[in-house]
Amino acid sequence: MTRDVQLVKDLVTRVPAFEDLYESHVFNEDGVLPHVFFWDVTLATVDSYLGNEDEPDWRSTLEFLEEQSALGVPEIDEVIVTSFLNSLPFPGKPGHELVEHLGPVLAAKFARVRPTG
Repeated sequence: MTRDVQLVKDLVTRVPAFEDLYESHVFNEDGVLPHVFFWDVTLATVDSYLGNEDEPDWRSTLEFLEEQSALGVPEIDEVIVTSFLNSLPFPGKPGHELVEHLGPVLAAKFARVRPTG
């Protein structure tokens, strides 16, 4: 199993509220595509931050991603940076304030990929 697929499985284990999303991806894609899955994780995380209690808790998701990003594994970083951090709302869009809650490792990577926010 590749590291990026393991990242998805580890997220679902850590934040079980993502299990339905995971199962949907496996069914629809005949497996899980980490970058596609993390696009939906980003949307769910922002929705949770904006107060949608039906979505997985945004704090738990950010905590998990901070820990994984701190490992410095290129395959993991590629998914987190490309398909999560780079997909967060831009300034002036609902949910952009979520970036103020990124841990130090995620915040540094966010600043590199999106220096203007």
